[in-house]
Amino acid sequence: MPDLKQFRLPDVGEGLTEAEIVSWKVQPGDTVKTNDIIVEIETAKSLVELPTPFAGVVSELLVPEGQTVDVGTPIISVDVAPGSGGGGGADGGGAQAPQSSEPQGAAPGATEVEQAPEEGAVEPGLIGGPAPGGRTSVLVGYGPRTTSAVRRPRKANVDSFTEEGVKPQRHGGYEIGRMVEQEMAEKASQPEPEPHRAPHVDLPGHLGHDEQPRPHGKVLAKPPVRKLARDLGIEISEVAATGPNGTVTREDVQNHASGGGGAATAPAREYGDFAPASAGQRETRVPIKSVRKMTAQAVTASAFTAPHVTEFVQVDVTRTMKLVERLRADREFAGVRVSPLLVLAKAMLIAARRNPEINAAWDEANQEIVIKHFVNLGIAAATPRGLVVPNIKDAHTKSLRELADELASLTQTAREGRTQPADMAGGTISITNVGVFGVDTGTPILNSGEAAILAFGQVRPMPWVHKGKVRVRQVTTLGLSFDHRLVDGDLGSRFLADVAAIMERPEQGLVWG
Repeated sequence: MPDLKQFRLPDVGEGLTEAEIVSWKVQPGDTVKTNDIIVEIETAKSLVELPTPFAGVVSELLVPEGQTVDVGTPIISVDVAPGSGGGGGADGGGAQAPQSSEPQGAAPGATEVEQAPEEGAVEPGLIGGPAPGGRTSVLVGYGPRTTSAVRRPRKANVDSFTEEGVKPQRHGGYEIGRMVEQEMAEKASQPEPEPHRAPHVDLPGHLGHDEQPRPHGKVLAKPPVRKLARDLGIEISEVAATGPNGTVTREDVQNHASGGGGAATAPAREYGDFAPASAGQRETRVPIKSVRKMTAQAVTASAFTAPHVTEFVQVDVTRTMKLVERLRADREFAGVRVSPLLVLAKAMLIAARRNPEINAAWDEANQEIVIKHFVNLGIAAATPRGLVVPNIKDAHTKSLRELADELASLTQTAREGRTQPADMAGGTISITNVGVFGVDTGTPILNSGEAAILAFGQVRPMPWVHKGKVRVRQVTTLGLSFDHRLVDGDLGSRFLADVAAIMERPEQGLVWG
């Protein structure tokens, strides 16, 4: 009989409690190996691809694309012993896993193959198969286990050692194995349950006279149609299908969005992605989810926890703009984008070294101010999914060229919506570049755990007294917000003045650097 294993949605870091299934990379009937990518999910912070901890044949997708589910919800069912009939010695008649079909004694690995069926037909030494000492080879801290010990559920400290004395594996801040291991321990002591079917998958569509019945348990639609439905904020399982064999077409989605497939309400959309309102439409409702939801929670907590103070200074950055032009023509910077933001980032790093208390955090629990001796420089980036603030790790150790490369990579990844939670964790001080929107300055809200954030306004020609005469110069406005619990006006002013001095005379950075 089939040996079905369910993979539950893991916590991919940062204590997130839910995620949206964006796209499945497999379909029922597909053969998968351990650590094959099976699904792409969207958390409140980023898009994440999840690998499978099981090898076998996909039995069922338990959650459709576009649905948001809680951490711990079963999302896929995998048959780890496809075609097995309970016997282990004789030829099985063709449906055996590849390893089981090898003749005994034909190869040095024959003995190892005999041990594989209970582990989903994975060879010893491979990821997910038996390894020396009775354990299982796994990747990124999770996978099937061969030991009989039952692990006690961990309560709070994920870094504490287990009963077996083995510390949980981590990868990029993720800890995925705990949930899979606990599930397998529970299933080992219980009879095999019936395969789980999510109720929402089985709901039939609302059929009209020219609509085709939809195959049981599955929505048929091409990837571009699914993407269109996601962009319009439409649950594709609710769209009436008129295509061949119950396939949802682009016209079906558009008809549903215009009100032809349901109540006459405006379709839900991603925040900031609005179409012109139809005649008579007085409002549009946008679901609060993903990055927008996390941003709202973070800025609310910051605004009502840290007492914000903001200071401003206008700076003549004419020399910085000339430096940017020279760097763009320099062969050392060939192939990388150079902008005034690069110079500002370097100026902040130098100023933070001169004023180390600005690079700190408030520890409420221990009643301590934690001064960081490293700088993870955050760069606020506006994306179609909302605001994210990835940071350049150990930015204080980077050369100007290395900073330029990191900025380019960080920006590109953010625009593609693939910034990982680990890339946004651990920031110590940040920049928000509001000047790209033609804005002079702002009063930015602090990122949680940071003491300061600098707003960089637009650079524009303005009359300026230079060498005793009024001339047209390139001028910008810098706005520094800081946490007044740990940054006094003296410290904040000195830091801002140092940044301004370097932006006005970039050579000053050589003196201080």
